[in-house]
Amino acid sequence: MRRVGLAACGLLAFLLLWEALPRIGLFNPLLLPGPSSVPGAFWYELTSGAWQSAVSASLGHYLIGLGVGCVLGLALGVATGMSRLAEDLTAWIVRLLRPIPGLAWVPFAIIWFGVTPAAAVFIIAIGVFWVVFFAAHGAVRGVDRDLIEVADAFGFRSARERLFKILLPAAMPGILVGVRTALGQAWMAVVAAEIFGVPGLGQRMIQASSLLASEIVVVYMLTMAALYGLLDTLFVAIQDRVLRWKA
Repeated sequence: MRRVGLAACGLLAFLLLWEALPRIGLFNPLLLPGPSSVPGAFWYELTSGAWQSAVSASLGHYLIGLGVGCVLGLALGVATGMSRLAEDLTAWIVRLLRPIPGLAWVPFAIIWFGVTPAAAVFIIAIGVFWVVFFAAHGAVRGVDRDLIEVADAFGFRSARERLFKILLPAAMPGILVGVRTALGQAWMAVVAAEIFGVPGLGQRMIQASSLLASEIVVVYMLTMAALYGLLDTLFVAIQDRVLRWKA
């Protein structure tokens, strides 16, 4: 209760400071609206249907991009973690492509897919891919070699048996940490993916900012925070269930 109380006091102090800054003239309310202006802006967006439309579109981009990025990152990460040959073959490719930020792929996304949801999915998947790839690769590489020797002693010598009976169960905690990180990375990529015209939260934020409707920008920032919090909570529940054998 003490920790909850302190957290509540901290949040209240933050909101009061936020509200005070534009009221005492330190910031222009058009540039930094107080939290008291947010409920009215949210109600306007809700009753106009803009909020539901933006959330629905962005969730679609988010979930598909997250799924594609996670599957590809997991597959390649596990493959390179299991096989030195696969790691050596892809080492320079990874070093070449990894430093390229997701925004740098936007021109190619437009050229290849046009200003469509597929372009947004592509940008989100790239951002997610690298997080999951390195998590999976590191988790598989970090599996205790003694486990593999025990597996050999019990006759689990094929790659398939090693993967599903030894490596994946042992590496799963590390892989899930990467996937959880990717949940947040994907939301950051959503805005980058939608600012060039794809309908969604990012596009709506850019439209509002061009009109100096900063309270609407805050509405969608808080919306993304709330959606991430909900998805992260659900993921933690699933993670606890998957890893219940560790308890």
